[in-house]
Amino acid sequence: MSGTQLTVTLSGGEVADARTVVRALEGVFGAPDELPADEQATVRTATFSADADAGRDVPGIPRDTGRLSTPVTVTVQGTPRAVRKASETLTRAFTAHDEGAAAGDQEQERQLRLEP
Repeated sequence: MSGTQLTVTLSGGEVADARTVVRALEGVFGAPDELPADEQATVRTATFSADADAGRDVPGIPRDTGRLSTPVTVTVQGTPRAVRKASETLTRAFTAHDEGAAAGDQEQERQLRLEP
């Protein structure tokens, strides 16, 4: 992973739930490389390859992104600043529970459980 990517991995829920989570992040990171689309997948991934470190500030209140139909587990991975911004954005957009983090030299990972 390069320093300018944010990878989002989603499990649980339908493809529409994955898209709802991705839409919440678009306000900060721009459009993802591709929207989650596989209806049969149990794990879905979206990658934002715009410069996540230069992304827009986290807004006070995210735009209306829609509601989740069921709990979704989200893992965000990237530079520390990108992971912080993604975590803050998701926490503002949804009811979120922090499920842990891991840090490396140049990238971090955080897992959140988002509730409907």
